[in-house]
Amino acid sequence: MAFWSAENATKAYLKTLNMGQKANEPDVVEFISALAAGSNAQLMVVACEGAADSTTLALVAAAQQTGGRVVCVLLGDQELHQSEVVLGLNNFCHIEFVIGEAQNLLQTHYRDADFVVIDCNLENHEGVVRAVEMGKKSKGGSGGAVVVGYNAFRRRSTWRSMGSKTQLLPIGAGLLVARIVPKKSDGDGINNTCDGFGKRSHWVVKVDKCTGEEHVFRVRSPVHGKGIEA
Repeated sequence: MAFWSAENATKAYLKTLNMGQKANEPDVVEFISALAAGSNAQLMVVACEGAADSTTLALVAAAQQTGGRVVCVLLGDQELHQSEVVLGLNNFCHIEFVIGEAQNLLQTHYRDADFVVIDCNLENHEGVVRAVEMGKKSKGGSGGAVVVGYNAFRRRSTWRSMGSKTQLLPIGAGLLVARIVPKKSDGDGINNTCDGFGKRSHWVVKVDKCTGEEHVFRVRSPVHGKGIEA
């Protein structure tokens, strides 16, 4: 992820809107798609608690903008068959499906993943986050990664233990967003206070008082100085 592309983010967001398959919280998939595409993600890995759904399709839309790959890690054959039914053959063929433990796969086969999406309903979802971190620190790992966890509110007792460097966004059932840098930064290797390009960043959520719609912005400012750019 060498740069942020607003054009890719916008196109992926609109493509996800037009997919016609909505999750219970449609804002989530659109945000994930835009974030992955805007970050120019090349290897996107999603770890599902059940069958693949519109969250995985959101990454497909992003990959169509970035020229990247989408890998979906499932727990078993049953989830694979269910995914084919849910997604349809046309979408199914654009995704690389792998059956296994996401925690192990991210430390071995997918250490170069630069965008990882995790269903927080997974029993070991915190372990999956740590696997991404360890994969970046181990020999053969390269670059940084953005990690997004959805359904975060449903695991309120566990996301608190992930540290203040992981931001919780009030979108849908809750989104965790963290940036993992390729080398140890200040303790645990997870750092989202700096976006990797010499600028500090944070997320701002604005709620339209008339419609109730939530708008999320990433605000970046230089490490030195007072300028701010959105």
